[in-house]
Amino acid sequence: MRKERMDGIASKRRDTPVDENVRLFIEMKAYSEEGQRYCVRAKISVDSKNKALRDPVIYRCNATPHHRTGSKYKVYPTYDFACPVVDSMEGVTHALRTLEYKDRDAQYAWMLKALNMRPVKVVGFSRMNFVKTVLSKRKLQWFVDNGYVSGWDDPRFPTVRGICLCEL
Repeated sequence: MRKERMDGIASKRRDTPVDENVRLFIEMKAYSEEGQRYCVRAKISVDSKNKALRDPVIYRCNATPHHRTGSKYKVYPTYDFACPVVDSMEGVTHALRTLEYKDRDAQYAWMLKALNMRPVKVVGFSRMNFVKTVLSKRKLQWFVDNGYVSGWDDPRFPTVRGICLCEL
């Protein structure tokens, strides 16, 4: 699939009839052996110059237990699909994203337009790199989970909430 996307070649399943796609999605939800072989892709473009628009994956199988729902679900939306949907639904007016996602801005907008959802303005900024400071949310989560800080608003944290509390 990666090679097809990089080379701008349509997937052999790109024009599969809707009823067959629904059947396969049911197989994915059941996490059957057949269902595990598939994903759901947005049908956008196979040969766009912006490779993020080349039929991106929007749902995939994943058997890893979820921290909230356990093993109830086996199919999850991808980050690139979930972000614009959640942002629009939650009333976000401006999504602040580092420039490393710039090529995905068109995909973000396409998802919202295709779903007839409220648009969100994407604002790009350069990533700040600090010496001896962890900025990754995934890495900062470890400190919260292990009780090394009081939470996301801990003044020792390089977060907006942490910095704002320092100034009070």
